[in-house]
Amino acid sequence: MAASAAITPPAPHIPVLLRPLLRAVAPVTGVWLDGTFGAGGYTRALLAAGADKVIAVDRDPSVFKMAESWAAPYGDRLEMVEGTFSHLDKYGADLDGVVLDIGVSSMQLDQAERGFSFMKDGPLDMRMSAQGMTAADLVNEADEVTLADILYTYGEERASRRIAKAIVAARPITRTLELAKIIEGCLPRPKPGQSHPATRSFQALRIAVNDEYGELADGLEAAERALKPGGKLAVVSFHSVEDRMVKRFIQARSGTGGRVNRYAPEPEQTKAQFSPVTRKAVGPDDQELLENPRARSAKLRIAERTDAPAGAVDRKAIGMPFLLGDR
Repeated sequence: MAASAAITPPAPHIPVLLRPLLRAVAPVTGVWLDGTFGAGGYTRALLAAGADKVIAVDRDPSVFKMAESWAAPYGDRLEMVEGTFSHLDKYGADLDGVVLDIGVSSMQLDQAERGFSFMKDGPLDMRMSAQGMTAADLVNEADEVTLADILYTYGEERASRRIAKAIVAARPITRTLELAKIIEGCLPRPKPGQSHPATRSFQALRIAVNDEYGELADGLEAAERALKPGGKLAVVSFHSVEDRMVKRFIQARSGTGGRVNRYAPEPEQTKAQFSPVTRKAVGPDDQELLENPRARSAKLRIAERTDAPAGAVDRKAIGMPFLLGDR
């Protein structure tokens, strides 16, 4: 451990629920895939804990530039891949473990030029990669009904119609603080302790721009295809919808989910693809909350792959939200 620490400088942000994750998957051996590489916190911890190799995947090309300052000493034990974790089975097979830390990273929020934050002025971008539709494209081109649907479905924003109408009336909108001010004008002033009025709307737009729910569903399926029997799937989520999707996926693939409708026919029994390792979601302990307040809403779920054939998952059954046009 001392030798590993010598080549591992402090990370820009602290990976959440790292200690319980490492305890639950110990001993760490073989080849792992970190599908949300970011600052490399999970990757370095897995290498220090004994992984022979980690395949580090991220859709954000900037993270690999930052890793150049510390990655070289790991040599062939670290392979960095620019891509999405929804295609992780293209980057590795017969894996001993897959780790996913779902959602926007603190690094991305801190970079005003990325356009994720309603507290810092920047271009209205919100892309986790450097490709595809931006939040500005969505805000300025989508019709009012579509915008309201996105805000309500992905952000659970009850004032979605009012906000969508105000956005359409104010177009074109190109800056984050410009959009935040429009949203603030549609909602009551927050009371002490309440979140910023733009929180839910910015979350909804970010999810839509990056297809985050679709990526998660695809990523869980890809992990099922890529893991070897006995391999571990560990997922950290920060949002109730994402945790629900992970929970129901594990239940569905381990045969512990039961029927959504008690009047529906009993589902055909097939061999389970996963066995739960954590009985319920693991949250941060008091020590971690003191060290890293960001971990407050984090939840960890872990499952172990069986030797059953991989298959497709019913996205509605695992609670994936759909916009009106996709239902």
